[in-house]
Amino acid sequence: MAFEKTATVLGAETSYRLAPSAKRYTLRDNGFIETNGGNYQLIRPLDATPQSKEGFKLKITVSKDIETLKMSITTANGLKAVNIFKDPKQKMSQDKFYFLMDGMISRGLFEKIED
Repeated sequence: MAFEKTATVLGAETSYRLAPSAKRYTLRDNGFIETNGGNYQLIRPLDATPQSKEGFKLKITVSKDIETLKMSITTANGLKAVNIFKDPKQKMSQDKFYFLMDGMISRGLFEKIED
């Protein structure tokens, strides 16, 4: 998966792009960790309890120039992208995804793009 100006997760109707106000310190303040390659990565669980290790994970990576990003929802081990939007039983994970994204939008990291 390559870095793009806009990104979304598999099955979601909403796309996101980096806000002009997003800076290195804004990313770090919101839990992004700098990778060995200089990019910024955030991994958040989407399951009911944070202690559970079986649930899905939201993975967002921002390029080191803070111009492009990529995002996905993966299995617990992070190896396979999944579509949580095709199964109504995943409603809680869907709600948590939108909650996390809305929080990052309100902090000036991302902007929502309606498709």
